[in-house]
Amino acid sequence: MEILQRTANRGSISTGYEIDNSLKLEADNSENLYRNLNASTSTTKFTHSMWVKRTELTNAQLLYMRGVAGNEAGLLRFSNESGYEHGLQIDIGASGTNARSVTTRKFRDTSAWYHIVLAVDTTQSTAANRRRLYVNGVEETVFGMSNLPSQNFAMEVSSAKHRYGAYNDTDNYAPFSGYIAECHYVDGLQLDATSFGEFHDDSGIWKPKQYTGSYGTGGYYLKFNDSSALGNNSAGDGTDFTLRNIAAADQATDSPTNNFCTLNPLINPKSAYSKMAEGATVYDSTAGGISGAFGTFALTSGKWYWECKLTEQKTHYIGISAIDDGDNITSASDPQDINSTFIFNISAARIEYINSGTKTYGSNDAFTDFHTVGDVIGIALNMDDNQISIYGNGTLQSGVANSSLYDAANKMVVPFHATLQDEVQYNFGGYSAWTPSSAVIDENGYGTFEYAPPSGYYALCTKNLAEYG
Repeated sequence: MEILQRTANRGSISTGYEIDNSLKLEADNSENLYRNLNASTSTTKFTHSMWVKRTELTNAQLLYMRGVAGNEAGLLRFSNESGYEHGLQIDIGASGTNARSVTTRKFRDTSAWYHIVLAVDTTQSTAANRRRLYVNGVEETVFGMSNLPSQNFAMEVSSAKHRYGAYNDTDNYAPFSGYIAECHYVDGLQLDATSFGEFHDDSGIWKPKQYTGSYGTGGYYLKFNDSSALGNNSAGDGTDFTLRNIAAADQATDSPTNNFCTLNPLINPKSAYSKMAEGATVYDSTAGGISGAFGTFALTSGKWYWECKLTEQKTHYIGISAIDDGDNITSASDPQDINSTFIFNISAARIEYINSGTKTYGSNDAFTDFHTVGDVIGIALNMDDNQISIYGNGTLQSGVANSSLYDAANKMVVPFHATLQDEVQYNFGGYSAWTPSSAVIDENGYGTFEYAPPSGYYALCTKNLAEYG
């Protein structure tokens, strides 16, 4: 049970409480949000709860802060402290940092959501109870660096701002890249994680629940459900947040109760030549040889659909790769040569696949030559019948429709893309860097696509995986 409870939430369990939306934040775009203090708040007690999905693993990523730069009443971030990188860091302070703690546990899962609760009460006589940290319902008690605030320590309130995604609203220090959802700030109370979530009876996985308590004088609730006003405060004192470089398109349906596939920064062959951005949906090969990217969801059954948009037009290999055949997928001389990989070579318009270690090339110009900037390519993967099809701007390519998966058949596969100094934008349905003109959903009502998924094919999200995967 301990292992299950500490597992990050993958949104694959049924829940009576649904979170429909999240907010995508991107460090490269200086995307963050903040608000000025609207009312006097407690100097000794608060609780902050949020859900987080990381998409880039740079250090010093600020999640939440109450205070002004250099005067943190409360700060929560993924740390860059030497030896504790990617641990969760807490700062409690006033005119400077009074107490800093960093977990020894590192948080580097980019495929799932974490629920993080920071609860502070400096009036507590027991020092360890003055700052409490919960991740997925379990209190973190092991800190490599552990400094506790003194009893009755008064935190900054007079000029405090509340911030997400960056340390200051005038620069981009310690920027966060990923998704945030369901942000609660409760003023004047120290609450534990059970106010915001609960363990699933059968799986033991932590899931969200509706918060029904008070918010106090200066509290708030951000649920990001209105794309035209993503800074709306739905509770507490009613003071909304100011958005910095955030637009309606930054709203996502990737959420703690329906987690979507993204590209995986943890498995990135020749990563020195490439980078990911925009909620791990944009892949850019910047230099050197061919580099590769993989999806975060592995598949053994079901019928699935996803899209990518070409923003540069040189060389693209699009398809799937098996991850359970014993090969080290990060060490191949070229990512498209990984064993049990099936790809559509877009520039040559041909199929290429690895069958029992031998690479086979199909005929050139087997499908329509669509690889200009702006073209949208759809992949329909049928794991039940070991078939794969490609769509060009919504049109099924008949010459290669329902191609056999060959060596990738009956294995665990992930979406795959390789490219040579090109950028591509992916859309698995939860978020895309481009705004689909038609906003088509699948037959279950999930995802947002440029073109309608084929009948019987579904978006790669955990709600669908629970039913068809």
